[in-house]
Amino acid sequence: MPRKPKKPCATIGCPNLTDDRYCDEHKHLEKKENNNYNKFNRDPESNKRYGRAWKRIRDRHVSTHPLCEVCKELGRMIPVEEVHHIIPLSDGGTNRKDNLLSVCHSCHMKIHGKMSPDDR
Repeated sequence: MPRKPKKPCATIGCPNLTDDRYCDEHKHLEKKENNNYNKFNRDPESNKRYGRAWKRIRDRHVSTHPLCEVCKELGRMIPVEEVHHIIPLSDGGTNRKDNLLSVCHSCHMKIHGKMSPDDR
């Protein structure tokens, strides 16, 4: 059976072709790239708060509230994109139904835009 053609290495400027994402010379970058997301882009505590259990809670909430609750009050029917904690988990909030709000991305950004940088 014929093999797939090789593709360029994902490292910018590298002329090598590979079957994987990185060539043998830059293979070490793949592990580093995967670790950087959680290491630099997320608070270590968020990994504990937003795990598999949160995804189940979120999916359950979205199935019962499929439209943005903020837009719905304004007469717009926009599908939900995110679930917002009214009282943030970092401030002692919970994942209870009364603390969750289904919102579109635009409304979520507006809500967080009103908060001070210390509260985000």
